[in-house]
Amino acid sequence: MKTELISASAADFPEKVQKLGEIIRRGGLVGFPTETVYGLGGNALDGEAAKKIYAAKGRPSDNPLIVHVADAAQAEQLAAALSPLEKRLMKDFWPGPLTLVVPKKDIIPPETSGGLDTVALRCPVHPAVQALIRAAGVPIAGPSANLSGKPSPTSAEDVMHDLGGRIDAVIDGGPCRIGVESTIISCADDRITIYRPGGLPIEVLESYAPVEIDPGIQSGSAHPKAPGMKYRHYAPAAPMSVYVGDVEKTEAAILAFAEKTDKTYGFFVSEETAEKLPPESVVFIWGKRGDAGSMAHRLFAGLHYFNEHPVDQIIGEGIDSSGLGLAIMNRLTKASGYHIIVEDAK
Repeated sequence: MKTELISASAADFPEKVQKLGEIIRRGGLVGFPTETVYGLGGNALDGEAAKKIYAAKGRPSDNPLIVHVADAAQAEQLAAALSPLEKRLMKDFWPGPLTLVVPKKDIIPPETSGGLDTVALRCPVHPAVQALIRAAGVPIAGPSANLSGKPSPTSAEDVMHDLGGRIDAVIDGGPCRIGVESTIISCADDRITIYRPGGLPIEVLESYAPVEIDPGIQSGSAHPKAPGMKYRHYAPAAPMSVYVGDVEKTEAAILAFAEKTDKTYGFFVSEETAEKLPPESVVFIWGKRGDAGSMAHRLFAGLHYFNEHPVDQIIGEGIDSSGLGLAIMNRLTKASGYHIIVEDAK
C-alpha cells in the first residue's frame, strides 16, 4: 500500500478532503492532525475499520479507541446519556483537549469501544480534522498515529515513519500545538475522575467539580476505560531514566553521566542543564527549566530524536507534576518504564 501525504494548507485541500472522507466511509484509514498529537482515523461506526486500526498500529483490540466528533450534537447521537456536568464541560472545553468517557449507544460497535459499554468522545480543534469528520459524515475513531508502544507523533513525518505503507493517507497539518494527548475523564455523582492527564490541566477542572485521579495512573496499572493507557507506551529507541526533584541534585546527577565512558549516553534536558554538558554530547533540549508548555510541545519530538541519534541510554530531566506537568511526567514515567529517580533536597 502506498500512503499519500496531503498538505492541509494546499489550495486543493477542500477537494482532496472530500476524497479522504470517502476513504473513511468505505473503511480506509487516514492519519490526521489535532492540537494534541496526530491521530489514526477510521469510521467509528464500522467494526471492521476499528480492526484495521488495531492491525496498523499493532495494538491489542481490547484497548478502546477515542471517537472524534465535529461537535456536541454529533456526540449526543453516540452517547446513551449525558449528565448536566458533562454537557457543561463539553460547552466550555470543546473543541479542545478533553475526552469524556460516557455510556454508549449500540451504534458504537464493540470493536471501537474495546468491548466496553462506554465510549470516549472528543471534539478536536484542528480545522483539518474538523473538515475530515464533516467530509466523512461519520464520527472518526482515532488513537495516536504511531506503532503501539512507541512515542506519539506530533508531525506528519512522525506518522509516515511509523505507518507509511500501512494506511491510505496522512494529512500534513504542521506540528501539533500542545504536544501531549487529551485529558481523559468520566463524570459520576457530580465528581470528575481523571483516567489520563493531558492537555487540559486538572487544576482547570477543579473549578467544575471535585476531582480524583484514577489510582492506575500512579500504580502503573491502567484503567480499562482509558483509551491508550492499558499497555506500555511512548518507549523511545533506547532505555531511559528520568531524574526529578531538587534542581541542583537533579542537575548534578545528570551531568555525572557525561563523564562516564561505559556506554553512549543521550540527554533529554532543559536549556540550563544542556549548557553545562560537553559540546560533543548527544542532547535534545526541551526548553527552559519549569516551562511546562514548551516541554509538552517538544516531549514526543525529543523521544523521536533518539531514533535518528542512537545512543545506549537516555538520561532525562523531569518537571514538577503540577498543571501540565502531571501529563508530562505521566508520559515520561511510561517512556522510561517507570524508571524515575527522585533527588530529594535533604
